[in-house]
Amino acid sequence: MIVGARVDFRLIHGQVGNLWANARQVSRFMVVDDDVATDDTQKQVLRMATPATCKLSVLPVDKAAANIVAGKYDTQRLFIVAKKPEVYARLVKAGVKIDELILGNMTTMNSVKKYGLNLNCDQGDLDAFAELEKLGVKMVVQLTPQNNPEPFKL
Repeated sequence: MIVGARVDFRLIHGQVGNLWANARQVSRFMVVDDDVATDDTQKQVLRMATPATCKLSVLPVDKAAANIVAGKYDTQRLFIVAKKPEVYARLVKAGVKIDELILGNMTTMNSVKKYGLNLNCDQGDLDAFAELEKLGVKMVVQLTPQNNPEPFKL
């Protein structure tokens, strides 16, 4: 069961690994990123940042979608993390049901639009948000579970 889906360019770090894991009683984190999935150094760093009480999967988008759709994680409390909203558009189009997307820290060198302190989006992000909106995915801005989620509007 998916208990959270978050966009955070830092992937798993203290805020995600501790606060979100506890708040959502996460049993498995899934980092979905085509590049990170093939980078042993980044995977090792993510393993170190993952709480000992949680399992970790680091998968490319297509494999993550196939595993979720096949029900591989149905008995676990799965929290998905990706750097970019485009990943979630691909997951949803592949059949993954995401009820709510939590927007955390996003940064880009080619910032086109800024939403608050922690969301700097490029055109690809804006296009992905529009696509997710059309696909019926609710999006909220929420840095930590202690913050109130604020609806995200383009």
